[in-house]
Amino acid sequence: MILTPSMQNFILHWGEMGSRWGVNRSVAQIHALLHIAPDPMTADEICETLNLARSNVSTGLKELQSWKLVKASRQLGDRRDHFTSIRDMFDLVTAVVEGRREREFLPTIEALRAVHDEAEADGTPEKVKARIKETLDVMQMFDTWYAEISRLSRPMHLTLLKLGGRVARILPKSK
Repeated sequence: MILTPSMQNFILHWGEMGSRWGVNRSVAQIHALLHIAPDPMTADEICETLNLARSNVSTGLKELQSWKLVKASRQLGDRRDHFTSIRDMFDLVTAVVEGRREREFLPTIEALRAVHDEAEADGTPEKVKARIKETLDVMQMFDTWYAEISRLSRPMHLTLLKLGGRVARILPKSK
């Protein structure tokens, strides 16, 4: 695949953003390439296009597959895997949010529960216990909200997104 300057810039920027999100830069660049590629690509094509080592691409593809952002498929007469990113942007964002929730947010809630329980028995000062509990309660509230919202239909999600802050018009006024 020949990359135009705008394609290169997209891939480079996605790589930079990936490193800020805690993802290896080359993994993010592989994802960016697959995201904009019109057709599935083999690992060798990815290596050639991005000028990355085969081992780096293999590791990156495994990581992207574990995040459920990239899928492998086969083509008749070809033993190689062909990789593609999630094509639907809504599904892509959902996969990223769910992955981060599973890997980061839920373990933090579990750790806070354990710390909260431990603080009840180890002489932690009341003000500190209250702060830990408040942190746990707010994180749990956001997670419960997310779980409820995620069960809604896509048309409802789109309606809520388009409403944005205007949703406040239908809510009771707060003081």
